[in-house]
Amino acid sequence: MNDIALSEAVARPAHVTDAVFFDFDMFSDPALLQDPHARLLNLHKEAPPIFWTPRNSGHWMLIGHKANFEASRDPEMFSNNLLSEDVIAAYEAMMPPGSPRFPRARPITVDPPLHGIYRGPLQKAFSPKSMAALQGKIRILAAELIDAIKPLGKANFMPTVAEPLPVQVFLEIFGLPLERQKVYRALVKEYLENMAGGDQLKGPTMMLKVAAAMRDTLLERKENRRDDVISLLWNSKLEDEEGKEGRDTNLDDLEDYSVLLFIAGLDTVMNGIGLGVVHLAKNPELQRQLRANPKLIPEATEEMLRRYTFTVPPRVVGKDGVFQGVEMKKGDKLMLCLPAADLDGKEYPNPETYDAKRDNNVHIAFGVGPHRCLGSHLARIELNILYEELLGRLPEFHLDPEYPLHYHGGAVIGPDAVHLKWAV
Repeated sequence: MNDIALSEAVARPAHVTDAVFFDFDMFSDPALLQDPHARLLNLHKEAPPIFWTPRNSGHWMLIGHKANFEASRDPEMFSNNLLSEDVIAAYEAMMPPGSPRFPRARPITVDPPLHGIYRGPLQKAFSPKSMAALQGKIRILAAELIDAIKPLGKANFMPTVAEPLPVQVFLEIFGLPLERQKVYRALVKEYLENMAGGDQLKGPTMMLKVAAAMRDTLLERKENRRDDVISLLWNSKLEDEEGKEGRDTNLDDLEDYSVLLFIAGLDTVMNGIGLGVVHLAKNPELQRQLRANPKLIPEATEEMLRRYTFTVPPRVVGKDGVFQGVEMKKGDKLMLCLPAADLDGKEYPNPETYDAKRDNNVHIAFGVGPHRCLGSHLARIELNILYEELLGRLPEFHLDPEYPLHYHGGAVIGPDAVHLKWAV
């Protein structure tokens, strides 16, 4: 896994100075693939808090906490509208007449005020109250998955527990058929792999595939509403920019929502679970502490989220300007490296140390600003319940030395496999 070739380096733009140039491949850096968060800790010593890298078509990397926090709250300077209408038009011009529409993956691909209009219906679907109502089902599923591997004495935790738990929960609340989860996961993996090359037209191609995989369910649910997110979205109205109730949602809207939620819901949380379980496996004393006092698990979850943040959201510079002393040009690509931000020693003393009692325990694992993760309430519930059931049902576990850890980089950082062992 660690012999992946670096992407080809591109020429440095004239506005990128020596002071902010640093060669780093967020997909294929060898040290990142061996231990991503150790590599990011070292990156704080080697690179400036904002730097430009020539890899993956060239882009800015924000690794400082202050840089990530402020950029996340400035959608005018750092836009989520990654594909311009010119790029979309070029893509659609290549398609034969009668081809399906290119999904826009709203609301994540639009900025305020349009972002708030499309985010509104999702706020209701993913509210703390709605997510709390799922706790019973999540606990039953977590218990079933863990009990299935318990007699074995060992298992690869990713495909047996970390992946099926959030995937099945997401498919159920969204209203997609559980029997197709392998098909859906394969699509997500293909999507994320295609994003590594920097080819802007690969994104639309993959989004068309995702939309096509869900279209039958969307159309069926239009006629036969149920207690799920797809039905809720069909029942929703989109407000206008003045906050007044506007039009009913249509198939284009449902496809936009579905592409976004599909990709986010089927890939992110499993990586957070994997990272947390690796930490627990390496720290038997913490396992014993949390087993003795499960009430400490929520604060342990928060510190593990800070210590092992896993998402790296993309942005595009929306206008020429100077940000924290660094000149940027409209159209520059940029990555918010939230895992590095949560390891910034200027914000968190001794950032490499797991300390659930630290004074500043406010992390940005789920982002900040208008695009803060909608699924954060659900993710926290899943993580807390998973850790509770894991520690309550399995004896003390550790990493299986026969299987060294390997990780993947990119937009979502996480382990490819987590082999655990325990006494039977």
